[in-house]
Amino acid sequence: MRSLSTDYLRAYIKQLPDFEDEKAADRACAHARQYASFHQALAFLVDWPAHDAAADLILDRHRELDGDHYWLLTPAAVVLDERHPLAATLMLRAMIGFALDKARFKRYRHAARHLQNCEYQSARIDDWSGHPNHETWLADLKLRHGRKSGFWNA
Repeated sequence: MRSLSTDYLRAYIKQLPDFEDEKAADRACAHARQYASFHQALAFLVDWPAHDAAADLILDRHRELDGDHYWLLTPAAVVLDERHPLAATLMLRAMIGFALDKARFKRYRHAARHLQNCEYQSARIDDWSGHPNHETWLADLKLRHGRKSGFWNA
């Protein structure tokens, strides 16, 4: 399979006999989790919806998160925040980091809102799975970007 398409998968599943559809969907999600393009895989899993698989993808391949993909990461974080707060937090952190690292001042207001969401989510995360907890991550963010008042005052 060269691409991921929920429309094609839905059409394919409609043609399958009973009880084969779940197996096909599981195979498609497993394929998506290994797909070369992280962001295409994430979009597919969120759209399907296979939110548990999307969260697993984020946790397994978090280094591939590109905070510039706000049009994908923002709604994905909203969808995942209830059941998968760590995955949602990692996406929010990626967007915050991108905005600050690249000095995208037009995004500071959104990044500040993401920071508030990260703080809210932190109380719901019991296992940080090796990622820095909110306080540690925030201290590092302040150390690296403390002078960007446009963000901190947003």
